[in-house]
Amino acid sequence: MTLDECRVETQKHIDKVRKYIRFFTDKLTTRGENHDASKLGEEELPYFAEHTERLNEIEYGSDEYKAELEALKPALEHHYAVNSHHPEHWPNGVNDMSLWDICEMFCDWKASSERVRAGNILKSIETNAERFKIDNQLKQILINTARLMDEHE
Repeated sequence: MTLDECRVETQKHIDKVRKYIRFFTDKLTTRGENHDASKLGEEELPYFAEHTERLNEIEYGSDEYKAELEALKPALEHHYAVNSHHPEHWPNGVNDMSLWDICEMFCDWKASSERVRAGNILKSIETNAERFKIDNQLKQILINTARLMDEHE
């Protein structure tokens, strides 16, 4: 292969990678625009209006938190059914999720950790890794990503 042929082949590869990254990020952008839209509907909004303020005041994962989730059960069942970024949406939890689901889930956890008392994304990852049986490799990727995001905020 000549240098020019190598350049042409390499450029084709670069162009394909760019195409796939654009496809991936376009999907993420659309998911961000539509994130949790079901919470604004009649099946969920009344429940979240009643319980969100209390959820924001109590520690994530605590017994009080779990009790609030139980009160939200009808709304949460609907929410999980129509939002694939929740492990509860899937029969096999995280194992059935796509990379888009995982990315949206991570961003959801990050944003949620910022709205609750004593919220901490690293603690959320630890708690949720146990809750959803997330393996150590994915857990570490989520931790690495959280740390990088915190460095750049």
